[in-house]
Amino acid sequence: MNVRKCELKDVEMLAILNKQLIDDEKSDNPMNVKELEERMKGFLATDYQAYFFEVDDNIVGYALVKTTCTPLYLRQFLIDRKYRKQHYGTEAFRSLMELLCVDNIDIEVLSWNEAGKRFWESCGFSEISRYMRYKG
Repeated sequence: MNVRKCELKDVEMLAILNKQLIDDEKSDNPMNVKELEERMKGFLATDYQAYFFEVDDNIVGYALVKTTCTPLYLRQFLIDRKYRKQHYGTEAFRSLMELLCVDNIDIEVLSWNEAGKRFWESCGFSEISRYMRYKG
C-alpha cells in the first residue's frame, strides 16, 4: 500500500470520499460535495494534511490529520466501500502511523457507529472520554 500526501488538486476526490464517510457514519453534516470541497481546501490551508491510500494505482481510502497538536488528531479516515473487508483499513492505519512517525494519535467515533468503534478497538484504541452535545 502506498500512502500519498494530498495536494489542493486532490480536493474534489477528497470531498467525494468525505461525503461517503458522512453518509456511512450517518452524520448530521448536511454539506454537499461542492461544500465539502471548499471545507477541505480550508483544512489543507491550515493545520491539516490529507493522505490517499493507494493500491495498484487505485485510491482505496483517505485520512485527514491535524498536525499542530500533540498527540496528532485523526479527524477523518475512510476506506472506500468497494475496498472494505480486504484488510485495507488496518494496513492503511498502520502505514499512516509509520509515515507520520508517531506512536499516539487521537480520534473521535460517533456514539452510534458500532462498526467504527469495533474497527478502532481492533487497531488498539481505547476510550478515554465522551464528547457530548446539548441540543436545546
